[in-house]
Amino acid sequence: METNSKPERKAARARVARRMAAACAAALGIGHGAHALAANETLAAFYKNQVDPHFALVHAGVDAEAKLLGVSVTHYAPTRPNDLGEQLSELEDVSVKKPGAVLFMGVNPRGVVPEIEKLNAIGIPIVNYNDRVAGGKFASVVVADDYDLGLDVARYLFKRLGGKGNVVILEGVKGSTTSDERVRGFRKALEEFPNVHLLASQPANYQRLQALQTMENLIQSNPKIDGVLAAADVMAMGAIEALEAAGQKQTQVVGIGGVPESVKAIKDGRLLATAEFNGFKMGCIATMAAVRTLRKEPVPSTVLIKGIVIDKTNYAPFELPGDQRQCPAWSDVARN
Repeated sequence: METNSKPERKAARARVARRMAAACAAALGIGHGAHALAANETLAAFYKNQVDPHFALVHAGVDAEAKLLGVSVTHYAPTRPNDLGEQLSELEDVSVKKPGAVLFMGVNPRGVVPEIEKLNAIGIPIVNYNDRVAGGKFASVVVADDYDLGLDVARYLFKRLGGKGNVVILEGVKGSTTSDERVRGFRKALEEFPNVHLLASQPANYQRLQALQTMENLIQSNPKIDGVLAAADVMAMGAIEALEAAGQKQTQVVGIGGVPESVKAIKDGRLLATAEFNGFKMGCIATMAAVRTLRKEPVPSTVLIKGIVIDKTNYAPFELPGDQRQCPAWSDVARN
């Protein structure tokens, strides 16, 4: 697969960035090698960072469906996680290269809007996926029902706690639709369980290290934490590391995602459950929608992907790595 390069960057800076991001880029599959197809059968796919395993699954879904449909994809992901400036530069690059269509998720739902409007003005169709963008025009929007994911997994945790106890919330990036909606779901569940008390709700910005550090601080200031609601698996895993280091393995942790590492943690009894935020399926469906748009075939304005709560009773299908999964059929997508 091709990747973005910026001639104006100094060679030394590029070499340093490549070395620092090598392991994560390998997981996302960002590199050179894709052959170019017809100009109107090329896609540019955006991701928010190169470190969250969720985006590796999204990437795998995009690649799997692109291969089935015979289209070429260029992948764009900031070397600095969730960096708006870098993503804006990537969008400028796309406006010059003019792919047939764009699959886009924004690191900031409002900050990217001016560049999205520029792509609209030059007629490049865009499928907004993963996170809703606050402005611009899109051929289709492919997202999860984040509110329900948060509500369902919080209810699951609170029932396992017997309807009582002390919990904390690890938020994602404030202002992002995924985090805001998931936290709204968490808080709705709290209203339904009056004997579950929220001790704190703090952002960890969808970063594992930040979640670990935030959880360490919460442990120090709160002697009894019975449960942790993490708005993403990557933060749930950071919280688990902090709890295990503090000798508090009894604290129950839930996340949102379903990436292979968190599924293994469920299998091993370290993570109680996670709500299915199926990145692979999202990548597949967004790619289908983009190619159907290029081929003048109808697509729904919004595709809302539902998810289940994954626990020890049903985790097996989610153990498969992205390169071994299969995309759904469009007929199944259109039926939902």
